[in-house]
Amino acid sequence: MENNSTKAVKSGFWYVISNVLIRSVGIITAPIYSKLLTTEETGYANSFLSYVSIITVVTCLCLIYSVGRAKLDFKDEFDEFMSSIQTLSSGFGLIVMILMMIICPAEGMMNFPRYVVIMLFAYLTIFPSIDYMQYKYRFEYRYKENIAISVFITISTVVLTVAFILLFPSDKGLMKILGTLVPSSAVAIWCYINILKSGKTLYKKKYWVYALKIGLPMIPHGLSLSILSRIDTTMVQNTCGFSDAGLYTSGYTIGTLLTFIIGAVGQAWLPWFNEQMYAENRDAIREKNKILMFYGCVLTIFFIAAAPEAVKILFMFNRTYWDSMWVVPPVALGTLCQYFYTNYVNLELYTKKTALIAGNSVIAAIINIGLNAYYIPRYGYIAAAYTTLAGYFILMIMHYLCTRFILKEKVYADGLYFIMVIVTSAVGIELSVLYPNWILRYVLLTAVALILAIIKKNDIIMAIYFVRRKFFKS
Repeated sequence: MENNSTKAVKSGFWYVISNVLIRSVGIITAPIYSKLLTTEETGYANSFLSYVSIITVVTCLCLIYSVGRAKLDFKDEFDEFMSSIQTLSSGFGLIVMILMMIICPAEGMMNFPRYVVIMLFAYLTIFPSIDYMQYKYRFEYRYKENIAISVFITISTVVLTVAFILLFPSDKGLMKILGTLVPSSAVAIWCYINILKSGKTLYKKKYWVYALKIGLPMIPHGLSLSILSRIDTTMVQNTCGFSDAGLYTSGYTIGTLLTFIIGAVGQAWLPWFNEQMYAENRDAIREKNKILMFYGCVLTIFFIAAAPEAVKILFMFNRTYWDSMWVVPPVALGTLCQYFYTNYVNLELYTKKTALIAGNSVIAAIINIGLNAYYIPRYGYIAAAYTTLAGYFILMIMHYLCTRFILKEKVYADGLYFIMVIVTSAVGIELSVLYPNWILRYVLLTAVALILAIIKKNDIIMAIYFVRRKFFKS
């Protein structure tokens, strides 16, 4: 049998491959969407999805955060645990939906008509089941099933969205929303039924209490993260209009493409991390994590350098979107800060100190809202990307301080990590300054690549040797 370290490596590899393929579909369809939708229609649909991300934090009670540790604490009852917490979150979501049907005014709310608001809350009742199923597969190292869900949702969303827009062109913004909701809802129902069939448990007090103790303190954290990643879209929409919101979300989406690569590594890392912490193998965590963080920085630099060309290719049919390139660098650097601080969040989750996570996130979110309120009216939608970067960097500092001085945990190479982030940010900002001059930009990128090659020459030599021996042996 494969040991879990081997499974983690294999899972990580396939998560990266699948995420690249999935995002490739998004890249291919971006020119199509920009041709079919105006920036206002794009902003309308993306604002709806922003509300989904924010409100789902409350309706699902953040029970998902209990899954990783529950896999260790309820090894022989994991299916029953998953089935039970799914019932809890969907039941609460149903109550919230009924309340919204009662209190939502006839003219609607949140800049949406009443029927769209009800549709949103109905969707939130079942949507969390996708996350439950994918988390379950992740901690069981069942990457094939996990990837299959993501691929199906991605492809079906694209097909249905384009079909709906072409068939019902009078309300393209709504059709974009329905193209996302219909396939996701179908998969969510399938996940719900399968989790229930596997666990055969609707209610068990000890599971509910366990999950709520971990999950409820995470609601402020989840809301704060949604604020950091989504509320800026809403504030841009309210301050600058749907058109600027469309530009901002387009650039933001490209900037967060980085998440789908480094996030894939995290999907495989977390189960292995929990097991190594359980076995007190901190040295192994430290050494392997340094490698992951270094290459996360390298990827971020190359990503920022290529952003202008990527934006122009993706939106070749609509030059209006080209200004969104200026959003990419700060968003990519913010994603890098997320990548780093997740290490500390994993420690806080493992030790079940979720109140620390929540407190840090609330402080960062309040700072972010204040910065947005001050800078967006003065400098427009691009300012929102830089305030989000500031929020994530502050969050990284606070999580480090909590794990180091409150939890007394010294697992990572903390000083090195902060140097990595600062250097990467300096290089990334310099590259963004050179966006109008592609020659100087790629000269700088080449210089950075040469320096990195010198620093990691031994690793490169070993990689070349491995490839030659593996694929070109005589």
